Amino acid sequence: MHIYIDGYNLIRQSIRLRRFERQSLEAGRNALLEWLARYKRTKDHRITVVFDGWLGGSAKEERDYANGIFIIYSPKGVKADEVLKRIIASSDEDILVISSDREIASYAVRRGKAALSSPEFESIVERQFAAPGSDFSEGKDEEEDDKSRPVSKKGPSRRLSRAEKQARAKVRKL
Repeated sequence: MHIYIDGYNLIRQSIRLRRFERQSLEAGRNALLEWLARYKRTKDHRITVVFDGWLGGSAKEERDYANGIFIIYSPKGVKADEVLKRIIASSDEDILVISSDREIASYAVRRGKAALSSPEFESIVERQFAAPGSDFSEGKDEEEDDKSRPVSKKGPSRRLSRAEKQARAKVRKL
């Protein structure tokens, strides 16, 4: 699975990362990349972070690689959202998009990809850090709750759609 992250969106949605960005944009980016590198050591997902460069960036899209994390800086005049949309539209791989931007999330879902909000992703990763030996999965708790409740109705209206099943499977891989 390949995880694409809207970098500044995650930084600004995170209480722990936002304080670094108050010092400088570079400090916020570095804190995010260190945090993701730590996560990458526990899970072997490909991770790409896309940062906005549309206000003060280079004229061309820039790419970098640090600590196992791919980094893309959007060109000047182009938002990271547009870069993410382009990647989502052109890729056939198994993608999970991390962004609290509803437009990006709905675009990803319409293209058959999974999307997760930045705070949800942060809480999943933080739980992994808190219990590195546990077999944590986001969907497991919900399934166990469903089994303990008596089911009064059956049929297709109670079943998840194929897209929802695929999205939950991607989140469980985190």
